[in-house]
Order: sequence, then structure tokens, then C-alpha cells
Amino acid sequence: MSDDVLIVSVEPGDDLAEGFLDLYDQALPEVYGYLLHRCGDVSLAEDLTSEVFVTAVRSARRGQPIALTTAWLIAVARNKLIDHWRRRASEERGLRRLTAGPGIEETEGLGALEEGRATETLGRLPEQYQAALTVRYVDGLSVPEAANVLGRTLHATESLLARARGAFRRLYLEADDD
Repeated sequence: MSDDVLIVSVEPGDDLAEGFLDLYDQALPEVYGYLLHRCGDVSLAEDLTSEVFVTAVRSARRGQPIALTTAWLIAVARNKLIDHWRRRASEERGLRRLTAGPGIEETEGLGALEEGRATETLGRLPEQYQAALTVRYVDGLSVPEAANVLGRTLHATESLLARARGAFRRLYLEADDD
């Protein structure tokens, strides 16, 4: 990933098109690949990728000096994906009542995970679990950093991660039984 700054400053009336097209050509494969790897859904990755670039154009047109890089776009992409999972989780909560079951005891480590099966298992989890596990383990953020990205307290994030890991283990091990 290159962090070359392709648009350093955009002032009102500047021609945004040329510099932005260079950025778009360079960053599109990386932004799309980042999103597709994390969500596993081509259509969703395409939609979120377009939202990322719309955000970039809007940011550049605000008239404030701005540096747009591929790294900045990837950060926007991560936030767009988390926002998507949050919205989807909120919609699901509105459509169904969550029933609380007894606590699930965590099993010992799963050992080496099969990537395809792990991705499929992650996709079967509720969105808030997907978001928490992705920012913590795929993006490699610390728990405090994950809490900040997810907009939760540290304690709430630790609890969410514990529940998400338990749910992931259950679903992953269920596939062994099938």
C-alpha cells in the first residue's frame, strides 16, 4: 500500500477531477480488496467502496486543506463497514426480540483455523459480533482501540468480545459435527 499523497490541498474552485482520478486508480483495488476480504460479499464491498470515494470527494470539496491517501481511504472503509454492521444489527434488533440464554462456557483454543470456514462462520454471526471480532483480530486493534472504533466502553467491548468468541467457537465447532 502506498501512502503517497495524491491530493494535498483542494481549494474552492480547484479542478478536483485530475488528482482525484489518479487517487481513484491507485486506491480502488486496495479499498475494494480490504472491504471484500472482511465482509465476503461482493455487492456489499462494491457499495461500501463507492461510499468511501463519495466521502473522499465530499471531504475534498469542503474547502479545507486535506491530504487524501490510500491509508486514509482504508480508514474510511473500515468505518463504513463498522457503520454498516451497526445499522444492520440495529435493524435486526427491531425485527426480532433477543432471548437471553444461559452463559456459554468457552472451549479451549480451536487450533489452526481453516480460512474459508472461519470466514463463513464469521459471516453467520450477528453484525455486532462480526464488527468486534474483525476490528480486534483481523485489523489487529487492541481492546481499547477496538472500544474506541466500536463506540463502546472498554468493559462493554471486553464483554462483547467474550460473547462473540463464544458464539464463533460454537458455530465453528458445529461445522465439525455436520
